[in-house]
Amino acid sequence: MSARSIRYKVLAMSTRDRPPPPAGKKSYITPEGAKRLRAELDQLWTVERPRVTQEVADAAAQGDRSENAEYIYGKRRLREIDRRVRFLSKRLDAVTVVSEPPSDPNRVFFGAWVTLEDEDGTEVTYRIVGPDESDVDKGWISMEAPVAKALLGKRDGDEVTVRRPKGDITYTINAIRYAPAS
Repeated sequence: MSARSIRYKVLAMSTRDRPPPPAGKKSYITPEGAKRLRAELDQLWTVERPRVTQEVADAAAQGDRSENAEYIYGKRRLREIDRRVRFLSKRLDAVTVVSEPPSDPNRVFFGAWVTLEDEDGTEVTYRIVGPDESDVDKGWISMEAPVAKALLGKRDGDEVTVRRPKGDITYTINAIRYAPAS
């Protein structure tokens, strides 16, 4: 199997293309996350797809399509783009954008930045976001993650225990905020 075909298989199985949540379960997203998804959709639809379509047309004009690699891979790339466009369109229709802070800003809810201290005194800050926008490098964790599930509804000063494969860990909530640190 060639490296190119492996790349296409990996792209087709991307975690970004997860199935929609079960019926009755709401999906939330921050305004920034919705903006990023719309920007990706716009980029694919207005820039990437027209460019690849032109490349496929140029390759088709060269003649025999059965042995024309540019044509074959261009058509495959168009299918990938169309699949991603469909996914993004459906996803943006299904998610609820949460732009207002909760009525009780002293409790942990969706969109909160939460500063935690572990048993060793190490502090870490996480933001609780939707599954479409989780990013470990930024400290953004999905509301479906075990840590986020343990934190939801808790208050400043509360202790939470998170079950992990390598053993439970207890965190103390040191701060909760709903606006980025200045």
